[in-house]
Amino acid sequence: MSISSINYASSVLGSQIRNINTQLTDLSTQLSTGKLSQNYSGMGTNEGFAIAGRAQLSNIAAYTDTITNVNVNINLANTALQALTTIRNTVQTGSANTAQDLNVNGQTVAQNTAAAQFGSMVGVLNTQSGNRYLFSGTAVNTQSVADAGDIINGTTTQAGFKTVLAERQAADLGANGKGRLVQTQPTPSSVQVVEDSATSPFGLKISAVSSTLNGATVTGPSGSPVSFSVDLNGVNPNNGDKLSVKFTLPDGTTEQIDLTASSATPTPLGSFAIDASVPVNPTNTATNLNTALDTAIKKLANTSLVAASAIVAGDNFFNTASSAIGTPVNNQAATPAPVTGATALSGASPSDSISPGFVAGDTITVNGTTLSFVSSGATGNQLNVGDSIQTLLGKIDQITGTSKPSTVHGGSITINTDDAASLDITSSNTAALGSLGFGSTPVTATQPPLRVGSSPASSATTLVNGSATTVKWYLGNDGPGSPRSTAMARVDDSVTVQYGAQANEEAIRKELQAVAVFGTFSTSPTGQYSGGQVAALSLRVTQSLTKQPGQQRIEDIQTDIAMAQNTMKDASSRQTQAKAQLQTIIDQAESAPPDQVASEILSLQNALQASYQVTSNLSQLSLVKFL
Repeated sequence: MSISSINYASSVLGSQIRNINTQLTDLSTQLSTGKLSQNYSGMGTNEGFAIAGRAQLSNIAAYTDTITNVNVNINLANTALQALTTIRNTVQTGSANTAQDLNVNGQTVAQNTAAAQFGSMVGVLNTQSGNRYLFSGTAVNTQSVADAGDIINGTTTQAGFKTVLAERQAADLGANGKGRLVQTQPTPSSVQVVEDSATSPFGLKISAVSSTLNGATVTGPSGSPVSFSVDLNGVNPNNGDKLSVKFTLPDGTTEQIDLTASSATPTPLGSFAIDASVPVNPTNTATNLNTALDTAIKKLANTSLVAASAIVAGDNFFNTASSAIGTPVNNQAATPAPVTGATALSGASPSDSISPGFVAGDTITVNGTTLSFVSSGATGNQLNVGDSIQTLLGKIDQITGTSKPSTVHGGSITINTDDAASLDITSSNTAALGSLGFGSTPVTATQPPLRVGSSPASSATTLVNGSATTVKWYLGNDGPGSPRSTAMARVDDSVTVQYGAQANEEAIRKELQAVAVFGTFSTSPTGQYSGGQVAALSLRVTQSLTKQPGQQRIEDIQTDIAMAQNTMKDASSRQTQAKAQLQTIIDQAESAPPDQVASEILSLQNALQASYQVTSNLSQLSLVKFL
């Protein structure tokens, strides 16, 4: 009988030893790397959770990068906005406290400061983050604002603000320097003042006249063009009797001239002399009244009117809100007062200056939305035929969403819109719409800048679209919609922030406009009315830079972007927590606990030691020992 030799390689014991060695190798790798395996197949059944967690971590990393980049843009924008606030406060302080000392260029120190600050504002508004212009809306590769020198002085082919300002001043003052008013003495005892045009937006507009003059007859203001007259009827007024005339200026402000009858010598300022001859000659008193009124109107025109004209010129040049301007047609034989916001759409009142004649069943369609006329009880998109023009404008503004309300001023109706391309107004009663001054349908908007419509400017009666011949100060995105929505970023799976900005936003534009007006306006250093002009302008600039109810403020923009930043901060906090949780899931699925691995290695080493001992004993086995 024979005994077969022991074959180690093919024995069960040898196989076990090789298996133990393999396990020891794997466990050693786990101990050194901390991972269960170097490939997905060895990770186990929980690796699917780890894969999903790692994908979420990748998303969070991308969101983190986005938040970092957006925060850089927001911080730069906020720094720029803070600089604008500082400039506003500097110019406002100067305009409120400005001394009237004029330099050789006809400007005060505060105005020189404003001119320098205008250049600073332009630089701030052209702030970039990388190659992205922060105040250009969606046009991130386009410079936000034209160069300061081009805006003020123009280019070789296009006029700048200085030219627009000069044209508007000439148009508002008129050839006689009296605010487009014509003053006469139709009879020896009377004085008459009439506007030079029924349709002109320029100059002083007569709004009210009152009198306590003894024996005098006051007529108006009425007619087309509007006029008023004062007839002393051959009677001298009493000492202290007064004539008051209120005017509306182009910027919507009002000024009043008060002239008091006086027998004092010399005649006090703001008075007119009562004839003291014997016998009394009231004709001389009427002449004195005419002279005093002429002097007062010239002073008003060459001070407050000039200042108001500068403010409106700024609006004509800088205001990018589009508008459609209509001059209502007088359909009556009489000469009633000009159209106002209170004028009825039906034109039923005898005092109305127009008779639109809208009736129940008529419609006006604005940008595809229909407004219907009813006899009474209007709701929603309905109008009563007896409603006012201002009510109609309010309904139109609701549809267009304009940031600048439509107005009735100086006998003209202005429909404002933020998007010139979209404005489209038609009516089933074209005659009624035409009587509001919109003779052609559909009614469309004119895109500023607006320029004086003819030459010489002193006799012009219209404003026209000047975009082809005038520098465009804002070069960025000019479409409809919120400026904030022009820059958006997803910062979480379900969170998007908006942080865009545009240099033509109301708050920014109004500040730029006010600073430009104050820094550009100049007058004669030695002129009779120069001090009054600068004082009136300073007051208006101060008011322009003071927040008015319902108007956007620079701080409002900062608040908007701060909210976006807070939203990102909250998202980042959630993501930090999620990262920790996801990493725990991945670690649990993929990590090899060192204590457990070490224990397993020790156990395998003991098993391997025992296996080697058995193998050694078996290798020494012989037939003699066996027997």
